Amino acid sequence: MNAKRLLAILALNIAGIALFLSWYLPANHGFWFPIDKSIFFWFNHHMASNKMLMWLIAITNFRGFDMVSLLTMGLLYLKFWLHETPPGRRRLITIGVTMLISAVVLNQLGHLLPVKHVSPSLFFDHAYRVSELSGIPAKDASRDSFPGDHGMMLIIFACFMLRYFGKGAFLSAVLIVVVFSLPRVMAGAHWFSDIAVGSLSVVLVGLSWWLMTPASDYLVRWLNRTLPGKYKP
Repeated sequence: MNAKRLLAILALNIAGIALFLSWYLPANHGFWFPIDKSIFFWFNHHMASNKMLMWLIAITNFRGFDMVSLLTMGLLYLKFWLHETPPGRRRLITIGVTMLISAVVLNQLGHLLPVKHVSPSLFFDHAYRVSELSGIPAKDASRDSFPGDHGMMLIIFACFMLRYFGKGAFLSAVLIVVVFSLPRVMAGAHWFSDIAVGSLSVVLVGLSWWLMTPASDYLVRWLNRTLPGKYKP
């Protein structure tokens, strides 16, 4: 690993740590709390008075809707799958497995942070709950919402797209991150900072060492040689 790459990793680590500390150290989370509060109440109040918005939030936070985000990510992956040779498709499988392992490990590490707080729908008294307004068992609350699991998985996907498939795939993946992480914030299941601070800071620190060094490539190659099936290298 050259010095330029190492400096980039250290810069991302500093940015991630600074982002987390900007939220963690100040009393009542500093400037983040007014941002979180205003975002939550804008959606919460409009949800109660706007039926279309209420149903949109309810449907997009129904657990089954998570399959739509998985399908969307799968379709982006399929774009590259269709243009690959059989050995290349095998490698895409190993990249996908590496991505899944990375997401599980990083999510577990993220929950080691010395933070535990409830979602805004539980924090504020008399907040509207979309599950009660709609009757749909939507995800609208969490006893431990930091960092945002759902948002972290989406951000990890975007980072893998950048690392292995280029900037175009990354931009498409960023759009997926925004579209499919926003519903949790709209419903009050997460604070905005659960994702913008919690998920992002963990990814900046943890994934930079994994994707910007040969580490992830080693696992991809090992899986490629080890997993059963045709076209082993």
